[in-house]
Amino acid sequence: MNNTLAAVVVLAGIAVSGIAYAQTPASPPATTLAPASSKPSAATRVETWTKKQWDAAQKEWAKDKAKWADCRKQSSKQKLEGRKSWSFLYQCMTG
Repeated sequence: MNNTLAAVVVLAGIAVSGIAYAQTPASPPATTLAPASSKPSAATRVETWTKKQWDAAQKEWAKDKAKWADCRKQSSKQKLEGRKSWSFLYQCMTG
């Protein structure tokens, strides 16, 4: 009788754990996690650069005189000023 009772208890435990396992939600698929686009673009991050970082970038970009002049001209046509022009110029020079 003890063996039968022990077998019933073990089988009941297995059945209950199987039901609990079946009801446990699976981890969410990777696609439901935060999208990569939630990270600000490089051009947007440029707007948070320090003046020192911006000056260093300008100095480097100015080496390509023709492209730098063209990008600055486009920025002026769009009447971009301050940090908004920084994003545009960054995209223009790195794109």
